[in-house]
Amino acid sequence: MAALNILIIDDEPAIRQVLSAFITKAGYTVEQAANGALALERLLKGDIDVALCDISMPVMNGIDVIRQARASGIDTSFIVMTAFASVDTAIEAMKAGALDYMIKPPRNEEVLHRLAQIGDLRGLRDENKMLRSLVLGGTDQHYRFISPSMRGIERMVGKVASTNSTVLITGESGTGKGICARQLHQQSLRASGPFVPVNCSAIPENLLESEFFGHTKGAFSGADKARKGLFLQADKGTLFLDEIGELPLALQTKLLHVIEDKEVRPVGSEQARRVDVRIVAATNRNLNEMVAEGKFREDLYFRISVFHLHIPPLRERRDDIPGLLKFVLNRSAQRFEIKSNVTVDPEVEEIFMSYPWPGNVREFENVLDRAMILAEDGRITVADLPPGITKIGGGSQNFGTSSPATGSLRDQLRKLEAEIITRSIEEADGDRRIAAQKLGIGLSSLYRKLEEYEQFSLSGNPIGAQGE
Repeated sequence: MAALNILIIDDEPAIRQVLSAFITKAGYTVEQAANGALALERLLKGDIDVALCDISMPVMNGIDVIRQARASGIDTSFIVMTAFASVDTAIEAMKAGALDYMIKPPRNEEVLHRLAQIGDLRGLRDENKMLRSLVLGGTDQHYRFISPSMRGIERMVGKVASTNSTVLITGESGTGKGICARQLHQQSLRASGPFVPVNCSAIPENLLESEFFGHTKGAFSGADKARKGLFLQADKGTLFLDEIGELPLALQTKLLHVIEDKEVRPVGSEQARRVDVRIVAATNRNLNEMVAEGKFREDLYFRISVFHLHIPPLRERRDDIPGLLKFVLNRSAQRFEIKSNVTVDPEVEEIFMSYPWPGNVREFENVLDRAMILAEDGRITVADLPPGITKIGGGSQNFGTSSPATGSLRDQLRKLEAEIITRSIEEADGDRRIAAQKLGIGLSSLYRKLEEYEQFSLSGNPIGAQGE
C-alpha cells in the first residue's frame, strides 16, 4: 500500500467521519474539509495525493474545486462522489480534471480499490521521475570477489537482505559501500520498490530537513511548490544514507523519531504521514568515537547498527586485484566503446599488486580508466600510469628516502601509506583538501590517518623520512 495523503471534501459531517475512520483504519493518512473554500486552502499546500470530493456542495461545488485546483497547478488526483448516477455529471467532472468518480454512498471495498490503483499509478510516475534524475545502475554487473573477507561480506549480505533490519556499512572511502547497499536492496523483498541514495554531506544544512521530509508549498521562502522528501520517495523501498556521520545533531534527533515512529512530517504541514522505508546507512568515520565525543547520538547509532557490515580496504584483500583488473577493463572498454581487446603489461600488474591504494576501489577504477584513455594499440604500459603510482608501486627501490622495509606487514603498509599521503600534501603545496581529492578519500579520513600516523610514530615506530 502506497503512503498516500488523502483529503475528504464533503459538506455532510457523517459522510466525512465514516469515510475518514474507514480509510484511516486501512493505513492511509486522512484529512477533512467541510466545504470547497477550505478544501482549496488545504490543497494549495501541494502535499495531498488524493481528494475524495463531493460534487453537490453549497457555494462552491466539487467541479469548481477541481477546476480551481488545476488552474493553480495542484497535482492531486481527484475522485468525485455524486448521489446521482448521471453520465453527464461524470463527464463534466472528468473534463475538469477528475481521475474517476463513484456513486454515493461509496462501498468500502470500492474506495480501497480505487485508492490502491491511484497509489500504483503515482508510484510508477514518481519512480520514472527518479530514474530520469538518478543514475541508479541497478542492472550493472558486479565483480564476484574471491578474497575470504569479501566472500564473507557477500554471505552476510545474503542473510540480512531478506529482513527489514537496518544495516550500517562502514569502511574507508572508495571501498564499495554504495555497491554493497545496492546489493542489499536488490536481494531484498523490496527489490521492486525504489532505491534512493543520498549523500548526507552534500546537502546544505539549511535544506536537510526539507530534503529528508519534504515541504508544502509556501512553507518557506523559495518553496514555490510542494516537494516529496527522500523518505516518501523511498516508500516501499530502501533509503541509503551515505556519509551519515556528517548529519548535524538536530537532524539526527528527527531521523531517530522517523525510524521509531515510521512517520514523517513535511515542513509546513500539520499532518504526519506514514512511510514504510528500510534504512541502510554508511560512513567512513568511527561512529563509536563520535558517540563518545557527543557528536553522534548513541540511541540513533544503536538504531542504525542493528546489523553491521565492515568492508576492508583493498590493500588488505590483494587477492581481489587480478580479477578486479580484468573486470574493470572489460566494463571500461564497453563504456569507452573500445572494441579491440585491451592488454596490460606484466609490470603494470606488479605495480597494481604492490601499490597500497589509499583511495581503494574508486582510485583503482580511476587509474585504470585514465590508463585506457592514454593506451596506444590496446596496450596499457607503465607510461600510462600516474607518476605517483609508478614511484610508489614499482617496488621498494622507488620509495625515495624511505627507510628499509622492516617490521610486520601491517607496520610496513602503514609507513608506506603515510609516505603517500605526505607526498600528496607536499605536491598540493600543503592544501590538504586538494590532497584528499587527489587520493580519492574524504578530508576527515585524511586528518584521521595523519593522527594515526602521529600516534604510530610516537609509539616508537617511525613512519619514514617523509613522515610527520
